[in-house]
Amino acid sequence: MRNLLALAFLIAIFSCQGKLEQKALPRIAIAGLAIESSTFSPARSKAESFKARIGQDIFSYYPFLSDSSEDRARAQWFPTLRGHAIPGGMVTRDAYDSLVNLTLEMLRENLPYDGLFFDIHGAMSVEDLDDPEGDFIIKVRDIVGPETLISTSMDLHGNVSQRLAENSDLITCYRMAPHEDALESKQRAVENLLDRLESGKGKPAFKAWIPVPILLPGEKTSTRIEPGKSLYAKVDPQTKKEGVIDAAIWIGYAWADEPRNHAVVMVTGDDEKEVKESAEYLAKSFWDVRNEFDFVAPVAYLDESLEMALNSQKKPFVISDMGDNPTAGGAGDVTWTLNEILKRPEFQSKNGPELIYASIPGPDLTKKAKMAQIGDEISGYVGAMVDDRFAPPILLKGKLLAIKEGDPDAQTEIVIQVGSVKVIVTEKRKPYHHEKDFTDLQLNPRETDVLVVKIGYLVPELYDLRGGWIMALTPGGVDQDLERLGYKRIQRPMFPLDPDMEDPDLSVRWIKKSGS
Repeated sequence: MRNLLALAFLIAIFSCQGKLEQKALPRIAIAGLAIESSTFSPARSKAESFKARIGQDIFSYYPFLSDSSEDRARAQWFPTLRGHAIPGGMVTRDAYDSLVNLTLEMLRENLPYDGLFFDIHGAMSVEDLDDPEGDFIIKVRDIVGPETLISTSMDLHGNVSQRLAENSDLITCYRMAPHEDALESKQRAVENLLDRLESGKGKPAFKAWIPVPILLPGEKTSTRIEPGKSLYAKVDPQTKKEGVIDAAIWIGYAWADEPRNHAVVMVTGDDEKEVKESAEYLAKSFWDVRNEFDFVAPVAYLDESLEMALNSQKKPFVISDMGDNPTAGGAGDVTWTLNEILKRPEFQSKNGPELIYASIPGPDLTKKAKMAQIGDEISGYVGAMVDDRFAPPILLKGKLLAIKEGDPDAQTEIVIQVGSVKVIVTEKRKPYHHEKDFTDLQLNPRETDVLVVKIGYLVPELYDLRGGWIMALTPGGVDQDLERLGYKRIQRPMFPLDPDMEDPDLSVRWIKKSGS
């Protein structure tokens, strides 16, 4: 009897252990750095340029990993550092090293990991370092080991080098530009990782990588219009095929001069034939429509753009000041466009057509504004502290209309009226994307005659409020005239820089498994 009881007791113990083992959740780390960095801008991005979410703060960035979410309950999560910066100039080596080293220290604290969610942009440039994301993932891989599954999420304007592809087991990118599907894409990267861990399938058997020798700006490749719209519509159906995990097309980043800067197609999965066919189909589809890409809106030089705006009956007439677009990597402080606007006789009188200019950094003027009253006349220098190649700083003299402190990007924002021009001056550079950015400063962007923003293609909110719209070809670190940028290191031939190049080899390059 005692032997039977002992046997039953042992069976119960083993049964409980089995159930515990079945309930063991995968251990997944989170890390990443995201920035677009123009190598054609004299600006530099430092550690303080990055908004670094550390530890549990990372979850605030991912609603699909909130406390109550299904995905959060599917794993044990070990968030380290996820840093994001407004696009700008090259990242200093000190900044890169400090952010990467902190990430690596945090990764060491909770080893081992079954998986890692690697959340990057893919267009970071660092002083004296080619392919920073490739360097970063190798350092991460050295810590977590060859068995950990790494799922990489990227912006479609990122660059996928062979070593980034090799050390990523799963990889995907956005399918929309503007990036309305950014969080959806990150969630897909996480759920692909969870599915492979839970099923026990682990690393995909095949990773297809095809470099496509095309280098185009986002302003020509928006998925709002053709051919980008139809091209990217071809991606999702490929992921529904048996044996394919994910498929992606990267446009690449046009304003950096490195060998990795070009378009790429990648497909991952377990069926060699299906993965190959999907990758080559998407790469050929991209190449076949290369001559159809054009700017997503009418384009003109600034004088013509201003004439169009002044003659338009539609409010607001939006002018994109593209060459110094801080959302693509421009310094954000080039004064050339503002200087040209202030010269125009139409804007000399306060009763002239209202033009809102957003924006120009001017810490000298914002400091003076803090000591003034609304309605006071103040003056101070603005702009060209970083990029003075095209025009010097402007001595701006005008009436203080508004002041706002505490913005996380601009810190201090003021509005100065010069004639009929209302200039938003910031303590630190800030892109203006939302209607609230203007209304918080007592400006009405919907009713103004002309709205000039340092941007390329309009983000959804500005796109929806536009009356008319023109993209102005202006100088700066993200000049849309790629030929005058002076590339020296990208791989050639490259379309459209070499328009008569022969058709490239668009067959699959198989990427070996990480750790093999």
